[in-house]
Order: sequence, then C-alpha cells, then structure tokens
Amino acid sequence: MTDTIRTFIAIELPENIISSVLKVQDDIRSYGFKTRWVRKKNIHITLKFLGNINKVDVEKIGKEIFESAKEYPPLKLAAKGIGVFPGIKRPRVIWIGITGQIDLLMEMQKTLDKRLETIGFPKERRPFRGHLTIGRIKGKVDPQRLIAAIKEFGEFESETFIANKLILFKSELNPSGSIYTKLKSISLMNS
Repeated sequence: MTDTIRTFIAIELPENIISSVLKVQDDIRSYGFKTRWVRKKNIHITLKFLGNINKVDVEKIGKEIFESAKEYPPLKLAAKGIGVFPGIKRPRVIWIGITGQIDLLMEMQKTLDKRLETIGFPKERRPFRGHLTIGRIKGKVDPQRLIAAIKEFGEFESETFIANKLILFKSELNPSGSIYTKLKSISLMNS
C-alpha cells in the first residue's frame, strides 16, 4: 500500500457549461479523429498539477490553497474557442479556451504557484494557459481536417459562469480513464 497519491488543483465548471462543452466535443467527434475523449465529470480548468504527493501533505497543500483563495474574489469566466496543443503539425490535446477575467485567473494561478513553491512544489516552467482539455489525440490526424474543425468551432462561446472554488483533486489512473476524487474544496473569498 503506497502513501502517495497523484493530485492536481482545479476549478470545476457548472453543469450548464459542461453541457455546452460536451455538445462541441460531440460535434468534433463527428470528424472521426482518433481521440480519447475526456468524460463529462473530468472536464475542469487545471491550475496546477502536483503529481505524486505524500498523503500527509494534503493538509499543508490545503492551507496554501486556502491562503491563495483568500486573496481573490470569485471570477467571471466563460468557455470560448478551440485549439490544440502543442500545435497543428503534431497535435496531442484538443482544448476549449477560457475567456472573461483571465488576468485575474492568471494572477491567482501565479499566487498558487508561488505559495506551493515554498512547500516544495516547483513552479511551472511553461506559462499558464487556462483551458479545458476535451480530448487526447491518439495517432495521426489530417491537419486540413483539424484546421476545418477548429474553424468550425472557433467562434464557440459558452454563457458566463462564476468560478468560486479551488479544488484539490486526487487522480487515479484507470484503463477506462482517470477517476477524480475531491480532497479539499476551498472558496474564493475576497469579495
């Protein structure tokens, strides 16, 4: 029995936003790309992937999330547009972007990153880009078809929603897809 768990910090989305994201996911699915699609309950905005942590560190991490959350008000966000990481030539991830109070979201992510660095979690090397992963591409994709899909759904925008909690999730990898369990849910408080 191991004492480590795989974890990340994220923002959950309200049901109505997930529904509109799933509709876009379904429409893109019709393009027939070889993709493992993210399940409904696993769609979220990742703020920080912590990787494997010791179970005993959950409280310490929770405290840093709490301290970060105290500094920020609930954020007004929306899902918008579509793209791929790392790029059109060798796409690995299909994502939907985030719009709204992005500067505040990025600031909050930096605060979280700095606070977690003080307890031993290295800062992110890549710049933070708020997004929703909706699929992981498996195999080759015709770039022209991919560009067509991105063009078709590039104008997508969901309703605005309020992001008011930071959640520490445990992630268990399974052949059927990851299973996420909430370990901590902390409200944004500076209103």
